Amino acid sequence: MPLGGGLGALVLPSLASAHGFTAVFGLLAAASAVSTSLAWRWLHQPPAHDHAHSSSAAKPAGPAPLRNPAVWRIATAIGLLCFPQVAVLTFASVFLHDFAGMGTAVISASLAAVQVGAMVMRVWSGRYTDRHGNRRSFLRLCSMLSVAAFAVLAALVLFSAQLLSGQAPMLSPAIVAMLVVAGICVSSWHGVAYTELATLAGASQAGTALGLANSLVFIAFFLVPIAIPGLLVLCSWAGVWLGAAICALIAWPIFLPPTDSRKSA
Repeated sequence: MPLGGGLGALVLPSLASAHGFTAVFGLLAAASAVSTSLAWRWLHQPPAHDHAHSSSAAKPAGPAPLRNPAVWRIATAIGLLCFPQVAVLTFASVFLHDFAGMGTAVISASLAAVQVGAMVMRVWSGRYTDRHGNRRSFLRLCSMLSVAAFAVLAALVLFSAQLLSGQAPMLSPAIVAMLVVAGICVSSWHGVAYTELATLAGASQAGTALGLANSLVFIAFFLVPIAIPGLLVLCSWAGVWLGAAICALIAWPIFLPPTDSRKSA
């Protein structure tokens, strides 16, 4: 997924500048057609006897996902941690253009760097936590790293806007670098979180748990673009990124602690 986002960040802005949005939507339609053909070719329901065997072998030992407080905690934390991620995905380009004075090339490269970093971290973190059995510790660490990164970004923006009388270019390189770091931190945990959620729910009910989490994720996708313009009016960009840090801070204690993981095991 981040690879697709990175390719889009690199290609679509320049394509829109050169050929307009007709070309952008045409390319997206073509990509969707390729995805459809691959899904039609590769995604098939397994034979009935294999499906029955796997379902009987994966019956959950705990309560149903929607009646399981632990599932709700992880799903809620996932939704909260998506708030700062969505802020980066939807408004980083506006921020870099309007506040930091960056052009299309730098903005595209910055967003691509966020996505490539997230791509690498998702693969590494999945392998690392599989080998060490520390998914919950990793999720809490990602929350705190996101808090720190967005807090530093907010401080840089505030310092540039207030103490330097709005001369953002003086700190533009540091602001761009910290935005990339914050974006990677808040985008690197998804695979680990969804795996922990599916494991907790059990394979036969993983769809319910993941559907719950994705519903909360899309609440973030709905609310963040509505909230950020209002925050900009009230608190400027420093307030936006400080709000992102606060969301990540709220998510931290909601993620299940490692001690609960040992007890449930």
